[in-house]
Amino acid sequence: MLLRRLLPLLLIAAASLVVAACGSEGNSVSGQSAAVESGSQLFVARCSGCHTLSAVGAEGSAAKVSSAQRTNGPNFNTRKECYENVIYAIQNGGFSGAIMPANIVVGKESEQIAAFLAKYAGSEAMSGTGSTAKCAPVPANAGD
Repeated sequence: MLLRRLLPLLLIAAASLVVAACGSEGNSVSGQSAAVESGSQLFVARCSGCHTLSAVGAEGSAAKVSSAQRTNGPNFNTRKECYENVIYAIQNGGFSGAIMPANIVVGKESEQIAAFLAKYAGSEAMSGTGSTAKCAPVPANAGD
């Protein structure tokens, strides 16, 4: 009888765990500045639904162009981004302004995401498999 009462609760708990893990592999960013670590958490919460970046387990981009949807954003494993370009994209809804909402985060939070992406985006580009970009240094007080 007790098992009968607990079964629905156990099923709900199991389903919650599955849904929480869907589309992410975990945030492996640690030992960085407070701004970069906060930026990684904000990226997971606000950006990972449309963008891919292995450092935080985000899998929002299409794996193949043929399976891409209109809402799939860039894969930041292969696309290096500079701090100032990320700030611009956040403020203006990406570079086309067609899909990404402008000002999805603002102020300190946008600076933290920009600092995080400037450090982690383009990991595959750096190894020679994607595009590279020459970036100015991230401002010392970004996201503080």
